[in-house]
Amino acid sequence: MEPLVLEAMLVITNLPDRDAARELAGKLVEQRLAACVNILAPCESVYRWQGNIEKAQEVPLLIKTLRAHYDKVEKTIRQCHPYELPEIIAIPIAAGLPAYLDWLAAETTNSAE
Repeated sequence: MEPLVLEAMLVITNLPDRDAARELAGKLVEQRLAACVNILAPCESVYRWQGNIEKAQEVPLLIKTLRAHYDKVEKTIRQCHPYELPEIIAIPIAAGLPAYLDWLAAETTNSAE
């Protein structure tokens, strides 16, 4: 199904700990806003915040969804995220295994309103 390739997207965010990451991942999948969320190993982030160089341990999430759900995914992340300014980056998926992309679309088709 070629059109699904253009609609699929990967959303990336980081949470401060594994419990928060699991909670957000579960909510996104339960509400059918994401077909799958990968909770990655903790990493160290170095960034500038309010004029200071900061370092923090964070848990990255890779959220597989459809472009049509992006606004709801962003809203859910912002509601669940403890940071004042969470990282939320969306990357279009230009290509992928068609059967996987079909599955992604099917698992997010009837998202909760």
